[in-house]
Amino acid sequence: MSVIDILTRVDSICKKYDKYDVVPKDSNVSGDDAFARLYASVESDIESALQKAETASNEKNRASVVAINAEIRRIKARLLEEVPKLQRLAVKKVKGLSTEELTARNDLVLALPDRIQSIPDGSPPPPKTSGGWGGTSAPRTELKFDSDGRFDNEYFQQTEESSQYRQEYEMRKMKQDQGLDVIAEGLGTLKNMAHDMNEELDRQVPLVDEIDSKVDKATSDLKNTNVRLKETVDQLRSSRNFCIDIILLCVILGIAAYLYNVLKK
Repeated sequence: MSVIDILTRVDSICKKYDKYDVVPKDSNVSGDDAFARLYASVESDIESALQKAETASNEKNRASVVAINAEIRRIKARLLEEVPKLQRLAVKKVKGLSTEELTARNDLVLALPDRIQSIPDGSPPPPKTSGGWGGTSAPRTELKFDSDGRFDNEYFQQTEESSQYRQEYEMRKMKQDQGLDVIAEGLGTLKNMAHDMNEELDRQVPLVDEIDSKVDKATSDLKNTNVRLKETVDQLRSSRNFCIDIILLCVILGIAAYLYNVLKK
């Protein structure tokens, strides 16, 4: 009998005797009991992991088996992290639970690590020690390899699907390398351009400073010239207006004399 068959039978027996379990005995207690909620969640995850393990055992695609086993290992790691929380919650007194029920909770939590570790995940089971911390691991003669002892080259030959996957991987890797080379070349060109621009700017700075000083000087000279030109124009306007006034006065006097002579005759 394989490990999967044993786990399946144990799971069916546990479901059969669920009504005698300590955790779901009182629905009102479970609703307010953090231990009951967390333990139910852990049980659900264990059930899901067992189903995935059974799926992996029936799967023929090696890539899918590796992916499923990796997911099972993640679930097991997450469940093992929940065990210390359950240990802390199991010793807390809850209203409506007797001492025997609290003891049974502690026993359930103590059995959880072994149940989690027994879930098949494609990796060899850890060696079990006997006789406390200093004990030595006993030999496990019942362990069997999936290859049935065949380690020749024929057993590990690549399939057509794995070969196609390998070729696609190599092509994508080659394209990525080519893209990175193009990017590196472009970055090198930009670096050289930036260096040349920096040198050119350094050469242009003295010229720009000289142009600025000459522009400031020309601006000052232009302002002074404008001031002098304005004064000259004002002077010309004043003398010309005086001459025009004298001429207009003579014309008016001449017209007045002409009209006087005409009217006198």
